[in-house]
Formats: sequence, structure tokens, C-alpha cells
Amino acid sequence: MSCILALDQGTTGSTALLVHEDGTVLGRGYRELTQHFPQPGWVEHDPEEILQGSVDAMRQALRGMRERPAGLGITNQRETVVLWDRRTLTPVAPAIVWQDRRTSARCRELRDAGLEPFLRERTGLVADPYFSATKLEWLLGDPDLRGRAERGELAAGTVESWLVARFTGGQVHVSDHTNASRTLLYDLGSRDWTPELLATFGIPRELLPSIVPSAGAIGDMDAAYFGYPLTIAGLAGDQQSALFGQGCCEPGFAKNTYGTGAFLLVHQGDRLPRPGAGVLATAACGPRGEPAYALEGSVFVAGAAVQWLRDGLGLIERAEETDALARSVPNTGGVHFVPAFVGLGTPHWEPEARGTITGLTRGTSRAHLARAALEAIAFSSAELLEAMAGAGGLNVPALRVDGGAAANDWMMQFQADILGVPVERPDMIETTALGAAGLAGIALGVWRNPAEFLAGRRFARFEPAMGAGERRDRLDGWRRAVGAALAWARPDLESGRAKVEHSESRI
Repeated sequence: MSCILALDQGTTGSTALLVHEDGTVLGRGYRELTQHFPQPGWVEHDPEEILQGSVDAMRQALRGMRERPAGLGITNQRETVVLWDRRTLTPVAPAIVWQDRRTSARCRELRDAGLEPFLRERTGLVADPYFSATKLEWLLGDPDLRGRAERGELAAGTVESWLVARFTGGQVHVSDHTNASRTLLYDLGSRDWTPELLATFGIPRELLPSIVPSAGAIGDMDAAYFGYPLTIAGLAGDQQSALFGQGCCEPGFAKNTYGTGAFLLVHQGDRLPRPGAGVLATAACGPRGEPAYALEGSVFVAGAAVQWLRDGLGLIERAEETDALARSVPNTGGVHFVPAFVGLGTPHWEPEARGTITGLTRGTSRAHLARAALEAIAFSSAELLEAMAGAGGLNVPALRVDGGAAANDWMMQFQADILGVPVERPDMIETTALGAAGLAGIALGVWRNPAEFLAGRRFARFEPAMGAGERRDRLDGWRRAVGAALAWARPDLESGRAKVEHSESRI
């Protein structure tokens, strides 16, 4: 028997799967991860908790198994930055999470200085606190940490770099292309760190990991963890891993992952794309895990909006309740919920936007709010695909979906309706972890190619049923609500518009 252990270290928890060579899952493990919000707009994780939760989840997945896995594949929350002591392997600061907005002012400085075109050309990204570079620059604003970094005493990386360093006892300091491409420091053309950007952000090159392919043996996990060494052979950022796990490793294939956020990627093959405004270019994986490219759109808050209804407002006890609540009302009663808790991503890229609920009346119920939260996820995803189509002339015949919210039949039907294209959901929606398993398994010879790895998968298909006129009206209503969320970030623009409208009304 051959099997692969896959670790999906995500924003809210760590999931481990033990995947058999026939594609079945032999074991599962999960550990929740504590979220820390020390100030408004700040989001942090404890790197040691990330490590321990990951190990505990993997041990749970392996419980009762006598057979050793052939290897380990790791996928992870992207853009989150960890800084640690190279000798002791202890973190020297909390991990700054991808959702963190503390560097918004710095990103505005970069835009005002005219650096955005250069960033777009080299990295495919935009000047936004979402990405890693300004987070690492902020950490190095501490004079002590700056000095230690320049003396070579510290190491930095995204979450997979941190885990690999700890798993290998500090012997390996690497990042794969997909994670490196999310840092705002990686040149998509040369597939290496960009010297000019390292200088811009004041980041010593020796602080950063070496860049390796997503599939390939990079080192062994210390035997102290499981009683035997385990070859680490797959690394990928969670969204690129999900793209691979959905079998989208050829040009034109698209997937959307509904997790804490929602992330839509369209594979572009081995040709470097030049997307239009608002759409990102990023690294992806080819059929054997080799470097490739994709277009990407990002929604920062998706499933986290439902979590807020539960934890912030107490309107529901479990996320699953939203399906029945959404079905219990014919519409939202005119309510739109724009959950811009940490700004807006694609296509707006406005870190100062704020969450907004419009259209409230005395008749608004928790069912209307629950339905509006689910619709918000679908509307935001439709914006992503619309921006991509406009930027690249794409024609996506169907959208493959995964992640926790993809299990909601009502939402998947609404997603198909508002997109106007079919939505395809696999029989197993844990495709992020499966992608990591596939990358490691192909590298180690468990599977020869993605087709062999994905053999036997089945898809539920949701066909669009909404008329074009209704779809257009619904999207127009959503855009007006987004405008209200953007007004928080652009008060001068909104104030000027109000003055003009007032003047016209008096005339």
C-alpha cells in the first residue's frame, strides 16, 4: 500500500489527510488555530501554535496506521509572514497574517510614489497590505530585529518555510514558487527574488529562503515527530494547491475556493500573463508540479462573514444553519451585506473600505441577513470572474468549486445563477489538501500524472437558471452596496458627488 500524508495549514486551523494511492482518504485530523486581533485591522497568529496544531492534526490522521506514508505534502495559508531565530528556531515575533492591514499607509506611499506599475510588471501583484513584503518590512522596523537580520541571525518566510524549517531541525530553508509569488518580492519572469524590490523594502537577501519547485523531495521530517523520517516532497500555497487538486493544470481551467476568503484562479499554462487593472498574475503548477502561471482574483472575507454572523452577532449557532435560513425567505428583502472587514480585494484593491449593510428595514430578519451573507460570497466571486474576463478575454465554460462553503447547495446554485455559467463541485471538497498530496505523490512516484491521481472523482453540476435581465439587476444592486463600502475609504469623492447631486436637485 502506498499513501501520502497531506497537511493543509490554513488561516483558522490545520487539516491533515492520509490519502491512499487509489484516492481514498484513510485518515483525517484537524486542529483549530487561535486568531489574535491586538488592534483594529491587525491579525496575528502564534507560530508555535501553528506548528503544534499541524503536528497534532497529522498525528490524528495517522492514528492506528501501521503503514508508513511515502511522503508529506504541505499546503498553507499564503502571504502570512513568520520571522524566527536561525539557530534556536524560535519565533521572534507573532506571525502577521495575510488579512492584516497595519501596512495600509505604507502601501499608499508606494502607490503615491508611482511604484505600482513596476510592482505589477515584475510581480503581477499590487501595492496592498495583503502581500508579505510590507509585513516583513514592518517587522524589521524594530532596530534589534533589523540588526539581527543583517547579521544573518534570523530567517523569514511564509508558513510553509516556517514549518519545513522546524520539521527538518533547521536544515532546510525553502519556499516554493507559488508561495514566493505572493510576497511582492518575486519576479514572475526570472522566477527569483527581485533585487530592486529587496532594496525598496530593505530586506536582506540572506533572510529569505531558497526557491524550489512545488513537487520534489526537499528534505526529511525529523523522526522525532512520528517515530520515523518522512520525506517532504510537495509544497504549494493553498490556492494553487486547490487549483492542482481540482485537476486544473492546463490553460483555461478555473476553480474557486470558498474558505475564510474566496480565491478564483484560472490556469494560464507556461506563458506569463499580463492582466489588466485589478486582476493579479501569480505562479501556479503545471501537470508535474513544474512552475506555471495563473490569473487570480481575491475576496478577503467569504466564509468569515458567516463566522461573524455566528460569533460576532450570535444570529446562528452553526454555519450550516445559513442554508435553511436562506431558503426560508424568497429574497433578502433588499438587504446587501458587503463584508469588507479588512478592505476590498479584486478588482477594487482598497484596504480602507469597511464592511457595510444596506437596505435594512424593520422587516429585516436574521434569515434576510444570513441570505445576504451567502449572496455576498457569490456576488464577490462574480466580480472576480467578470474582472478576469474583461482583463484577459477569458471564456470560462464552467467553474470548479471547493472549500467549506461549497457544500452549501443553495449557495452553489445561486453562484451558478449570478455567474451565468455552470458550477461543478467534486465529491470531495477538501481539494486544497488533495493538491498537496498529489504534488508529493507525483514527485515520489505514487502517481504518474494528475489524471491518475484524480481518477474516479465525480462532480455535482449546478446549471444557471436565472434570466439575464434579473442577473444584471441583481449585480447592479450589489455594485451600489460596494460603492457604499468604498465611501469609507474615499470620503472626498463621495462628498463631492453628494454636493453635485444636491446642486442639481436645487436647479
